[in-house]
Amino acid sequence: MVKQNKLLIFILTFGVFGIINTEMGVIGILPSLAEHFDVSISKAGWLVSLFALVIAVSGPTMPILFSSIDRKKVMLLVLGVFVLGSIVSIFTTNFTVALIARIIPAFFHPIYCSLAFSVAADSVSKEEAPKAVSKVFVGVSAGMVVGVPIASFIASAVSLQMALAFFSLVNAIAFLATWIYVPSMPVKEKLSYGTQISVLKKLITWQSIVAVIFLNSAVFGVYSYLAEYLKTVTNMSSNVITITLMVFGGANIIGNIVAGKLLTKNAQKTIISFPIALGAIYLLIFLFGHFSISMAVITLIWGILAGVGGNINQYWIMSAAPESPDFANGLFISSCNVGTTIGTALGGMFIAGLGTQYVVLVGGISLVLSAMFIMIRISMYRTNADQLAR
Repeated sequence: MVKQNKLLIFILTFGVFGIINTEMGVIGILPSLAEHFDVSISKAGWLVSLFALVIAVSGPTMPILFSSIDRKKVMLLVLGVFVLGSIVSIFTTNFTVALIARIIPAFFHPIYCSLAFSVAADSVSKEEAPKAVSKVFVGVSAGMVVGVPIASFIASAVSLQMALAFFSLVNAIAFLATWIYVPSMPVKEKLSYGTQISVLKKLITWQSIVAVIFLNSAVFGVYSYLAEYLKTVTNMSSNVITITLMVFGGANIIGNIVAGKLLTKNAQKTIISFPIALGAIYLLIFLFGHFSISMAVITLIWGILAGVGGNINQYWIMSAAPESPDFANGLFISSCNVGTTIGTALGGMFIAGLGTQYVVLVGGISLVLSAMFIMIRISMYRTNADQLAR
């Protein structure tokens, strides 16, 4: 049974990697895509921005629509859609067709990720659920970090089509592994749509959503401009910037593992401490960000905290609506995308108005706001260590 659970969680992690890899990997080949489709780089950016927008919109709704269907069948459907979407992208020369081939899978993106978190949590005891979820988050981090340089390398070393084929191959492997090794998982307790949506009537749900939006804004409002910061403030070379970004990504994966242990041991203390710890990192970046060695060390610690933060976001919303796990995970995905959008937009405004060095202010302001909503929720709902805010 233990071996089966480990294999299941590994497949879920790899599947999430494939989904996120398809979403984020395009960033590494945007210039090649713009040239291939003969469009501007800003227009090619729609392949990223529209994908994220669709996820934000479909996050709360799509998991509900498929919540009563056998989970294995749903996962196979989603992975199949992603494989087909990537195949279409390989052969089309029409930008509109390529955009559609991206948008359709984006609608299904929250379904798989939501199910992956829910299935991982259900495969172990309630006490061990944060650890299981943290392992799936490794796939999220790997997809966000590893996919970009791999796709970029394949496109430059071989061809753009082979880079797109890489996305399809990863999802195809996940599809086959799910088909062969994942058992049928019929939904035992089918919740009505009304029952699931009813969690939105609870004040604690909205308090948690707002807190997660600001927490994600705090991370991505600064991280989105890390390369620009390293270039203009730290004055790093392109090669060193690439290495530093990889360090952040590797640290992010470590952070996921650390988060599982911390949330299992003392969730409330971990969540309260997070804004303080990340705020200290941003203060250090502001004070010592112009020194290369200092910035490299800070980036390592920052990456670990960012990995912890992703797990905190999922846990915070899930603990607010444990009676509707699929819908709660959908809300988590949507809230994170909204937070990323807001943080990135504000970061751009701060850079334009004050300069790149001051982008950390977006992180600081977002952390203060997130801490406010975290403390409001904790003060209103006295909870035990196993599950906050029932």
